[in-house]
Amino acid sequence: MLRKLVILGVFAGTSASIPILYQSNPQAIESLLKSAVAPKPAAPEAQPDVNLASVPAKPAAPMPLGRQVLVNADERGHFTSAFKFNGRQIDGMIDTGATLVAINTSTARRIGISLNQSDFSHQVNTANGAIKAAVVTVDHLQIGKISVDNIQAIVLDDRALQTNLIGMSFLQRLQKYEVQNGALLLVQ
Repeated sequence: MLRKLVILGVFAGTSASIPILYQSNPQAIESLLKSAVAPKPAAPEAQPDVNLASVPAKPAAPMPLGRQVLVNADERGHFTSAFKFNGRQIDGMIDTGATLVAINTSTARRIGISLNQSDFSHQVNTANGAIKAAVVTVDHLQIGKISVDNIQAIVLDDRALQTNLIGMSFLQRLQKYEVQNGALLLVQ
């Protein structure tokens, strides 16, 4: 079951990155599209007398709509911030390489998730090796004005996870997330 969730998370993360690639470099995508379609030669026409001084050469990129939060990188280059898990303020690090939100057992207790040892039945692969985890649902996850309900997460032992990770199960539910000028922009 967890293997299927991980595979689904990889596909979801990959599909979520396609619009981000377009937003980060639309000129490259447009040039690829233009090269794929052969232009038809246009018949010479008389040019109307138009004042082009008021028309910009390139349209301005649209500003993101909706709620947005800018998270500055810390001295290590990581995007860490205070989040609200089920209404409780918890520090976390945004990790696009994490399929799910990952919290430790201390955090789970603080946000009202009670677990038994038998709940730790899923084996997950982490940077530190394979470990048992419990799959849970966080009712409400918020950063600034951005909030998402019913986020799938995993709970790991405190020794295995010292920093709570905000993974793709949260990020893929946003309209967009992108790095710009050393900060991570989150848009809902």
